[in-house]
Amino acid sequence: MVQDLNSEIDNSFEYGDSTTQGVGYLPLVAIVGRPNVGKSSLFNRILARRHAIVSDVSGTTRDRLLTRVTWDDRNFLLADTGGLETNPDGHIREMVQEQADMAMNDADLIIFVTDAIDGLAPSDQLINDRLRQTSKPVILAVNKVDNDNRETIASEFYQLGISETIFISAFHNHGIYDLMDRVSYYLDSLNHPQNVDQKDEEHPEETLKLSIVGRTNVGKSMLMNAILGEDRSIVSNVAGTTRDALDTSFKYCETAMTVIDTAGIRRPGRVEKGIEKYSVLRSVNAVNRSDITLLVTDASELATSQDSHITGLAWDMCRGIMVVVNKWDLVPDTDRYAKRRAVRKIRECLHFMPYAPISFISAKTGEGVNRLLDGAVDLFEERKRWVPTRDLQYLLAEALVDHNPPPVKGYRGQRLQVTRLRQVDINPPTFLFTVNEPGLVHFSYKRYLENKIRDTFGFDRTHLRLVFKRN
Repeated sequence: MVQDLNSEIDNSFEYGDSTTQGVGYLPLVAIVGRPNVGKSSLFNRILARRHAIVSDVSGTTRDRLLTRVTWDDRNFLLADTGGLETNPDGHIREMVQEQADMAMNDADLIIFVTDAIDGLAPSDQLINDRLRQTSKPVILAVNKVDNDNRETIASEFYQLGISETIFISAFHNHGIYDLMDRVSYYLDSLNHPQNVDQKDEEHPEETLKLSIVGRTNVGKSMLMNAILGEDRSIVSNVAGTTRDALDTSFKYCETAMTVIDTAGIRRPGRVEKGIEKYSVLRSVNAVNRSDITLLVTDASELATSQDSHITGLAWDMCRGIMVVVNKWDLVPDTDRYAKRRAVRKIRECLHFMPYAPISFISAKTGEGVNRLLDGAVDLFEERKRWVPTRDLQYLLAEALVDHNPPPVKGYRGQRLQVTRLRQVDINPPTFLFTVNEPGLVHFSYKRYLENKIRDTFGFDRTHLRLVFKRN
């Protein structure tokens, strides 16, 4: 999609599996079918958790969802896709078809899902014809068969001529184990030399998890595609195109990364009920399970109160923050002070995080994307920095000499006494102060101690967590 970016980073990236764990080859199993036949329900049932959004609204799933699955000691990737349509109406639906086609082309095994209640539809016949043109093994899963009467009716699907036909009910967990037995059989027959997780469990490879968040329609999905060098997410000018949180793993300059694209977050009062509500919950969850959050803003609007709200979520969760100003290519080159004004406006809006790095990029052209990733790697290393207790004790003694703790009202003239300081965790760096009474810690003195740690040990861009505990 981004030709300039592809030529620039071909030597920097090593593409791996679209999964959060594992190195080695993992076979891909794709779930396909027409809209609203229960593909996402089956996806969730196999995972034994709600990962894909399930709704009665046709076309809820748009992007490819990929996740790593272990079933009977077999590791593989499972992909949920948007509904296949013969005559997609609109640009987004056409791109949904492209995503589904990409999943089928990449798949080692295809699960074709149909609906027993609706019966054998003409679109099922057309999808079957498309599958026949591939050389991929296909398992037909006739969904919503939860009684003998429906099983009798579902026998018409044998007309499709697929030898592996299994009646299931994803909702009632009926026939799922029979289906997965056939999946396991085909996976065993693939004869991939690395059809198991080859990861060294004693020395696991540390993965930097990046979540891409921001308001609707600021270019989050385009940024993800630019990072990966492929059309991984659907890009459209229609706000709210992305609904699910998408995880894709890759390597950048020997650093293992997982990038998570999320749905746009609106103000709580403007979140629509139903699908969008669950999309926002997924976005918040994506921030929670990431190491660094990339807050994407539009160069034409820069930071807004909603950006401050989104950043506040990441700050509360102690995640690393990088502000990404997208569409910077639209700013005239003649405006020499535009970047300086932009930084000042962002700092004013995000005043509670003055240390957050700011990157200016164009996801469309790829400009600045490599610098952004380099900055994310540096920030991740800073968040993993460990300070020896001896150095912290020296800093504490110096801080107490330079500035004694102030008296606090309501404690009968008591003063704060800090006897020990040590680091107890990383990512984020967490420092434990041993004190006589935590209630005596004034917020201004806490900020003073935090700044001393930052200035002394070079924590310039990351959130620090300070914990005060009684002797």
